[in-house]
Amino acid sequence: MRSWIDVPPDHDFPIQNLPYGVFENDCPARVGVAIGEFVFDLKAAHDAGLFDATVVARDNVFDRGSLNAFMALGRHAWSGVRHWLTSLLSTDNPTLRDDAALRKRLLIPQAQVRMKLPVEIGDFTDFYASKHHASNVGSMFRDPANPLTPNWVHMPIGYHGRAGSVFVSGVDVRRPCGQTKADDAPAPTFGPTRGLDYELELGFFVGTGNEPGQPIPIDRAADHIFGMVLLNDWSARDIQRWEYVPLGPFLGKSFATSISPWVVPLDALAPFRVEGPAQSPTPLPHLRSDAPWAMDIELEVLLKSAAMREPARVSRVNFRTMYWSIVQMLAHHTSNGTPLRTGDLCGTGTISGEAEDSRGCLLELSWKGTKPVHLPGGEMRSFLQDGDAVVMRGGCQGDGYRVGFGEVSAKVLPARSD
Repeated sequence: MRSWIDVPPDHDFPIQNLPYGVFENDCPARVGVAIGEFVFDLKAAHDAGLFDATVVARDNVFDRGSLNAFMALGRHAWSGVRHWLTSLLSTDNPTLRDDAALRKRLLIPQAQVRMKLPVEIGDFTDFYASKHHASNVGSMFRDPANPLTPNWVHMPIGYHGRAGSVFVSGVDVRRPCGQTKADDAPAPTFGPTRGLDYELELGFFVGTGNEPGQPIPIDRAADHIFGMVLLNDWSARDIQRWEYVPLGPFLGKSFATSISPWVVPLDALAPFRVEGPAQSPTPLPHLRSDAPWAMDIELEVLLKSAAMREPARVSRVNFRTMYWSIVQMLAHHTSNGTPLRTGDLCGTGTISGEAEDSRGCLLELSWKGTKPVHLPGGEMRSFLQDGDAVVMRGGCQGDGYRVGFGEVSAKVLPARSD
């Protein structure tokens, strides 16, 4: 499949991808699709009468500051728009290819737009689905011989986060303050975290929800997932360690979560589904699926200190190593009747592999600060310092094309002094 828009084979946004986002320039925020170096303006395409009435509602759902109205239409509309876009942008379709005036209206260089948070997020749930990550953390803080809690291999562990502190890539993160307590200290103190960390994750958006009390069966879970983004769930490890007993994460996690601006449709990732790790014991019936739902997505984390000219890669891992899949997460999430809604965001939890350089956070890479990470120029990091920038990238490699996520990046700002 090729487009009349020239897209290099190593570019994140070929015609096989077509991710959705929300952008603005000299006009109010609206919905678009990335294709190569351009944003295809879906609002303008709808205004121009290019859409078949059977594909989307007569109301222009793309004339919005979020994807929610489009997402709420369901999988039939998502598939219809994707099919229409693929046809319109294909090499042999002259409709837009041969109309210079219309092309100028609908195709906007990405360099000329500002990307916004793509979805109005109602709720945010973060899971803990990597066995390698959970085992490493359990080894550090519990028993290396028995690092996993007894329930971990029976269900995707998760907690409810804070949707109001989810930010789009490029929004810098302020170092949080909180209570911490050293092991040998008689009492806690309050101040800036000294254990600021990133977490390499993917996130998925709920497109259509479920009625209260009505679980989503695992074989229909994919029909409710609109697409995926890169996600950095920032963590203050020292605050988290002091506060998490007995109710779990709170201020150590709620201050910031960053996501990439482009939402890659689940259909674009379908060719890259693979078998995941063997699950033992066999999951309970509501978590069993015969379909392969691991995904061959290469991910990397880069770190740039204030003294560095370019970011340096500190970690690389493949998403296929995850023990629990996204459909298992969603099915388990609703198994008690929890109603999910359009725009809800779920994070996978830190993605880590078996190798030391495939660990998805500094807590693991530096092994709780005992083995600092070496950066070019001689700097070392156990945890993030002010001025550090974290960049996460990822994508799937096809035959002569790449389906990528772009990137999610942010810089650490000093704690407030007032």
